[in-house]
Amino acid sequence: MLGEEGCNNKGVTFNIQRFSIHDGPGIRTTVFMKGCPLECKWCSNPESISPTPEIMVNSIRCIHCGKCKEICPEDAIIAIEGDKRIDFNRCTQCMECVKVCYTKTLECAGTHMSVDEVLEEVEKDSLFYQNSGGGVTLSGGEPLFQPRFTRELLKKCKEKGFHTALDTTGYASWKVMEDVLMYVDLVLFDIKHMDDHFHKEGTGVSNTQILENMERAASRVRMWLRFPVIQGFNDSPENIEGVASLALKLGVEKVSLLPYHEWGKAKYEKLGKDYPFPFPGEISDERLEEIKRFFEEKGLSVTLKG
Repeated sequence: MLGEEGCNNKGVTFNIQRFSIHDGPGIRTTVFMKGCPLECKWCSNPESISPTPEIMVNSIRCIHCGKCKEICPEDAIIAIEGDKRIDFNRCTQCMECVKVCYTKTLECAGTHMSVDEVLEEVEKDSLFYQNSGGGVTLSGGEPLFQPRFTRELLKKCKEKGFHTALDTTGYASWKVMEDVLMYVDLVLFDIKHMDDHFHKEGTGVSNTQILENMERAASRVRMWLRFPVIQGFNDSPENIEGVASLALKLGVEKVSLLPYHEWGKAKYEKLGKDYPFPFPGEISDERLEEIKRFFEEKGLSVTLKG
């Protein structure tokens, strides 16, 4: 269920997003951790799934200098109709091609960083945290996939006086989550589907542990529920009713509706992967408003995140 920590006591991140306003209260810095035990078919950050750094290809930037092909030890660089491509069956992700690509056609998704290196980055925005009531959010991927690194980073953020938030799928042992929650002020907890069968179909894993952890966590820390709304997967009246009932039972502060979008499709192409999304597509604004009103009529606070 959990991945190994990064090399030499380092974690693996794939982005540190500054001035974030959707991942908790106030102005925040969101640290995106690499590695996720779920494989959601609508994932907008497919580069977050693998726990290790990997090559992404942005062919439009290529000037066809040939340096990557010259240096590749596996002869995995190919060109199709003028576009740069990688034969990922041969590629060993050694990153030699990335090192010589000054146009950034080839980029590495994932960086090994120490806790102190990440802390140095988030400290740059500390003034914004103070003035806005913001702080640091750990997201992913799944931060609990790198439990020791996540725990230590959150601990050091708390020592600095920063408000901390954990954006999680909750798919980990309770012991792992409990250890991390010691240093968390707010949990942004994802709920994909209430039905275990459909949850497995959409994400590859059961929701049993997730729901158990959600209930336990709600008794210990402030919680916002995050609900990715996927047309044809989890937007049925029965499932929406179930999510609303769960939110009321747990006493969450609010529910964030996250409508599906196709932004991740291009990333799959850059990683040399097929886009797995089998559902109808983006949900209409009208249907989304209906769902929002339903939650509000239940007495829940609701926000929309585009």
